[in-house]
Amino acid sequence: MTTSPGPAPSAGPEPMAGGAPSAPDPADQLARLGRSWTWIMGAAVATLVPGILALVWPDVTLHVLAVLIGLYLLVIGVFRFVAVFAREEAGERLPGLLLAVLCVLGGVLCLRNPLQTIAALSLIVGAVWLVSGIFSLYTAVATRNLPHRGAVMAVGILGIVAGIVVLALPSESAQALTRLLGLWLVLLGAAEAAVALSWRSTLRRAGVKGSRDETGTAAP
Repeated sequence: MTTSPGPAPSAGPEPMAGGAPSAPDPADQLARLGRSWTWIMGAAVATLVPGILALVWPDVTLHVLAVLIGLYLLVIGVFRFVAVFAREEAGERLPGLLLAVLCVLGGVLCLRNPLQTIAALSLIVGAVWLVSGIFSLYTAVATRNLPHRGAVMAVGILGIVAGIVVLALPSESAQALTRLLGLWLVLLGAAEAAVALSWRSTLRRAGVKGSRDETGTAAP
C-alpha cells in the first residue's frame, strides 16, 4: 500500500540569487516523484498484477507463490521508499522509511527460502499488511489538510483487515492461500488506484502545471 503525499508544492527548480537555476537535489527529485499521481498509480498496478495472477492461476505451487509475493513486497518497498520523500516534515519520514524496510525485508525472506511453509508465508504477508494498514490509517488521521483523507483511511482499514484475516485464518493448502492473497491484493490495489485518481484530481484543481502532474508527465 502507498501512503498519501502531502500538499502539492510549486513545480520547477528554485532559482538562485544570481538568476541561474540551482543544481537538482536528489531528495527533491524523489519528493516530486513521490507526490506524482502516476507514481501512486504505479504502486496500485504493482499490487493489482500479482493479485490478478493469483486469482487466474489458483493452482500455483507454494514455491511460485513465495517468489511472486517476494517480488511484490520488494517492488512495494521501493514505491514506499520514494513516497517517504514526499513528506514535508523530516519527522514524518521515519515511520514510512521503517515500513519500506519492512516490505523489503519481507520480500527478501520470501525469496531467500521460497520452499518455506504456508504458515511462514502467511505470517510475513499478514504482518506487512497489518503494519502498513496501521501506518496508512495513522497518516489519514494525523495529517492536516489531507485532500483525500477518506480514500487513504479506507486503504488503511482495508490493509488492517487484510493483515488480521491472513494472520487469524491460516490456510491449509497453497491453493487456498493463493486465492486469499489474490483477493486481498486486488482489493488493496483497487483502493490504491482510487487514491491515485483522487490525488490526480487534487493536482488539477490546484493548477499544478495545468493538466500535468508533479513530474511533468502529461495526464491522459
